[in-house]
Amino acid sequence: MASVELNGAVIDSEQAFHAECRRAFGFPESYSDTMDAWVDCLSYLRDEDGMTRFKLGANEKLEIVVKDAATMREKAPELLEEVAFCVGGINERYEDYGEKPALALVLR
Repeated sequence: MASVELNGAVIDSEQAFHAECRRAFGFPESYSDTMDAWVDCLSYLRDEDGMTRFKLGANEKLEIVVKDAATMREKAPELLEEVAFCVGGINERYEDYGEKPALALVLR
C-alpha cells in the first residue's frame, strides 16, 4: 500500500494544511489551496493526470497518515473533521465509477 505522511504538528490552519499537502502529495503548481482542489487532486490517483506524485493500481489504496493527529485535532479540529469527511466523499466518488476506494486515513 502506498503511503503519505502529513505532519499534524505543523497544521494549525487551512493555509498550513495546504502547504503540508503540497509538500507531501506533490500537487501541481496550479493547486489552488482549497478543499475543493484537494478533493479534485485526490480523485485522479489512478489516472495519468499527474495531479499527485502517486499513481495507484486498480486495487491499490493510498494511506494518508496524519502524524501527531492529536496536536492537529487540538489546533484545528474542524479541519481534521473536514479531511475525514472529504476522504469518505472521495472514496464514494471512486465507487460511483465502479472502482475500489482509493484512500485510507490513519491518525497517529
